[in-house]
Amino acid sequence: MVVIGEDVSEQLDIVPIQVRVLRHVRKRYGCPGGTHAPVLAPLPAQPLPKSNASVNFLAMLLVAKFLDGLSLTRFEHVLARHGALVPRQTLARWVIGAAVLQPLHNLLRDILLDGALIHMDETVVQVLKEPGKAPTSNSYMWVQTGGPPERPVVLYDYDPSRSSEVPSRLLEGFRGYLMTDGYDGYSAVARGPHVEHLVCWAHVRRRFVEAARVQPKGKRGKADEAIELIGRLYGVERSWRDGDDAQRWQARQRHSVPLLAELRAWLDATLPTVPGKNKLGEALNYLHKYWTKLERYTERGDLPIDNNRCENAIRPFVIGRKGWLFADTPAGAHASAVIYSLVQTAKANGVEPYQWLCRVLRDLPAASTVEQTEALLPWNINMTQAATAPASLSGPA
Repeated sequence: MVVIGEDVSEQLDIVPIQVRVLRHVRKRYGCPGGTHAPVLAPLPAQPLPKSNASVNFLAMLLVAKFLDGLSLTRFEHVLARHGALVPRQTLARWVIGAAVLQPLHNLLRDILLDGALIHMDETVVQVLKEPGKAPTSNSYMWVQTGGPPERPVVLYDYDPSRSSEVPSRLLEGFRGYLMTDGYDGYSAVARGPHVEHLVCWAHVRRRFVEAARVQPKGKRGKADEAIELIGRLYGVERSWRDGDDAQRWQARQRHSVPLLAELRAWLDATLPTVPGKNKLGEALNYLHKYWTKLERYTERGDLPIDNNRCENAIRPFVIGRKGWLFADTPAGAHASAVIYSLVQTAKANGVEPYQWLCRVLRDLPAASTVEQTEALLPWNINMTQAATAPASLSGPA
């Protein structure tokens, strides 16, 4: 018999998690004659000095909790099944220690504030040991997205308050367009001389959908008329999704502006006839209150019609929160904000978070300049080398 061809089939295979111990052996040298003091090679810079967690272990811990939504209790059980007994209290300390990544968070904020557009939203988080607050009270995770199109940034910030002082502080120095929902806490920022405030059409539509649900079944009402008109606005956006900014602006002037005029005329005719206390009245008043900020997106072709980009960035946090439920301390909540920012920004830039974190945790402790830290941002790293070769700290890889 001779070979006349071959059949090839493939199967997906998984190598189970492996837990191992890395031993760092450093020889100590002494001078037999006592002329020189003993010498010992220094350890490489570590993200958590005096910790027995390796860089790869820390990266896996952060990805498991902040990307895969695995609580520390469950991760403790995963490790135990593979022979590693690490208490969740120790895991929590290591997570909080990962706030060593703060310099990257700071650089991401600089890039975010340099952009022309920022999306912003907030969601609740429970922190058990927040000074001056009951354990059952709400604190907040503030989420901002933006940055240049080729370098998208997703930034999380923890604060115990939902007051207008928080966005004013986080966006200090920003010049450009700010897209939010109708929460009045953003008004202080919007009153600044350099910020143009946009309000989300998805939130408007959502209120009319809620109003339609309480209508008599089978009957078409005013809420349906509003939903249809708003749907036509979104139809323009879908039709020109792949166009450039100039084409989208022209389409908005040709189609969206007349639709907005039609919707405004409908609103003026409908608003006086509906009581303000029911669902439809609330939706109409919301539309009326924010009208000028809702129609502003047609000023340019690169402005968004809604805040869905930020709501999509909040979703991973909300899903994770269902698993880990709360943060024990403000330090833990702050560390969560830093790590969520990094892993979600890596994802937004098409970078695999685990490999990138391995690279960052290995090289950031040795970085001594801003340039060396900038070299570790997701868009500056060659990920084909991330898991194998030490980073050059002189510039982007």
